[in-house]
Amino acid sequence: MPVHLPQPKQLRDLLADLLGRDVTLTPSAPFAPGPDTPASVALYVDDSLRISALIACDLAFSAYAGAALGLIPVGDATAAVGDGKVTDAISENLYEVLNIAASTFNVAGADHLRLHALHPAGPPLDPQVRISTMTLGRREDLAVDIAGYGAGLLSVVLL
Repeated sequence: MPVHLPQPKQLRDLLADLLGRDVTLTPSAPFAPGPDTPASVALYVDDSLRISALIACDLAFSAYAGAALGLIPVGDATAAVGDGKVTDAISENLYEVLNIAASTFNVAGADHLRLHALHPAGPPLDPQVRISTMTLGRREDLAVDIAGYGAGLLSVVLL
């Protein structure tokens, strides 16, 4: 079965409902983290444990989405962006956001996916994971503005 590529409206609705804030999405250039670009990458697997999709988030989205979920002050999220890594509390909240985001892949007639692992922004990404974020083809690249927190980049990539 094919893997469903979530549409921007699905992602906006999910984030707005989950974070309890207005969320604005706009198309962006593909986000592909480099060796010196902090990014969070969530890997999603099918029932055979084959990595079928990923969501890559820049440091700003990682910090703001994780902070917004846990009602962590925006100053702490901004500090994490300045430090170049998310805190443990923000990382745990981001894990929950991206775990729930798995639901956007799961529609009738498509493979069932679930979150397998999150590589939070801060430590260097495994080169194979970083290369996977650069996959062209079926992907959705978005700038995401979370009201009261800030904007960042998010890319959904089917592998």
